[in-house]
Amino acid sequence: MDQLIINALTREKRFALLKNEKLERLYIEQPDQQSLVGNIYLGVVEKVVPGMNAAFVQFGEEKSGFLFRDKLPSFVLDPRSKEEKANRSISGYLHQGEKLLVQVEKDAAGTKGARLTAIIEIQGDHLIYIPSGKYTAVSKKVADSEGKKKWRTFGEQLKTEEEGIIFRTSAISQTEEMLKEEFERLRHDYQELALQVKNKKKPGIVMAKDFFYEELLSVMSSLKLGEIITDDQSLKQRLEVNKNNTSLDIRYHQKVENIFEAYGIEKEIERLLKRVVWLDNGAYLIFDIAEALTIIDVNTGRFSSKNDLRATVVATNKLAAKEIARQIRLRDLGGMILIDFIDMKNAEDREAVIKVLETALAEDGRRTRIAGLTELGILQLTRKKTKLTISEAMTTHCKVCSGTGKVLSAETLAFRLERELWEHRQLDYEAVLIEATDEVIEVFSGENDVHRLRVEDAVGLKIFFNQLKSPKSDYKIRQLGTVKEISLKADK
Repeated sequence: MDQLIINALTREKRFALLKNEKLERLYIEQPDQQSLVGNIYLGVVEKVVPGMNAAFVQFGEEKSGFLFRDKLPSFVLDPRSKEEKANRSISGYLHQGEKLLVQVEKDAAGTKGARLTAIIEIQGDHLIYIPSGKYTAVSKKVADSEGKKKWRTFGEQLKTEEEGIIFRTSAISQTEEMLKEEFERLRHDYQELALQVKNKKKPGIVMAKDFFYEELLSVMSSLKLGEIITDDQSLKQRLEVNKNNTSLDIRYHQKVENIFEAYGIEKEIERLLKRVVWLDNGAYLIFDIAEALTIIDVNTGRFSSKNDLRATVVATNKLAAKEIARQIRLRDLGGMILIDFIDMKNAEDREAVIKVLETALAEDGRRTRIAGLTELGILQLTRKKTKLTISEAMTTHCKVCSGTGKVLSAETLAFRLERELWEHRQLDYEAVLIEATDEVIEVFSGENDVHRLRVEDAVGLKIFFNQLKSPKSDYKIRQLGTVKEISLKADK
């Protein structure tokens, strides 16, 4: 049975989808990390870059956004042929200092600003209204080709030539009259929005999307049978309105215990932040996540088989493929992903493993493309990134190692200190005071202070230490002076 568990009582909003008590989807939204995707802003063009056919747009956030020429209404509605438009620079459609409405398509990530579009989409429960879309479309989840044709014809009757309309999956179960009313309401909402920004001078937000609620509705629409449990009574009432006569049972979690703790989801979240993921058969996966790409390594670990080596490898890779698809979905990994499966020499085996991965990824609502194997046997795939990964949302760079995961060893720092002291050998001082962590002092001094005495003799300085409390190995040369004045300030 499917279970949608919603933790919406506090500022951090979360929901988890369980299938047969196994976590299959996790969504976390923190106030300061809330996705901007779908938000509409008044933007001002900062710089037009003809060579890239794009522009940088200040839209009220910390980083300017990036807007391509093909995402401009003036480009989409241009009556010229495709060839003529393709050869026309963005400068013919946009100029520096121009104001325009923009919508976020992809959140800022790392050093990159948000990706924007000026082709605005106003979302309703069953329709998406696009003022400058110039097309009609039906959700890809609708398989009936005749039904799609019917709805496209209806859409053409509703809209003007310049407008666009998309029928969401839920639209198919609605009457034409209801959809017409929603379309008119969305059109009116956009017209009100356009009037609202006419007198607005500074760039900034004009319409914020309730992304958490939208995601909830999207997941709800995919559930046919199951239960929804939430710890927010008001949210329960909102969801019941959008139940659409399904067999879903919506319940309120009244217990004092946190809802995620009660259903074992907190422990699952802790596992998602770990680098190593163990498989049921003793094999394991290693996830290395960088800004530009994610690398996933498959290892046999403790897994062994009574069959031959080939069967063991293929079985492990198939099991890994299923779990990798699940982890990609749960961790919300995006961009380029490289998977290093255990080496398979047989082409038939490689194709079988890729097929398992394709099938598992088909359950993902995000656009994913498998690009194939490299010459070294690394599988390449890309997944559309629209928001922060779970790791990016819940963790921050370590202040000690600056996010590298490594710091200089005590040995390296002790040798560096020795070199630095050599630079003071010709100065007119008798002693030196050094603050250092215990491990650096120990390595520098050596057994029975053999190395410390050697350096003192070589550089002509009496060495005194004070203990430095630090989470990493470190040292600082604090003072040079006479033996008397330095010894008074030293611990040892």
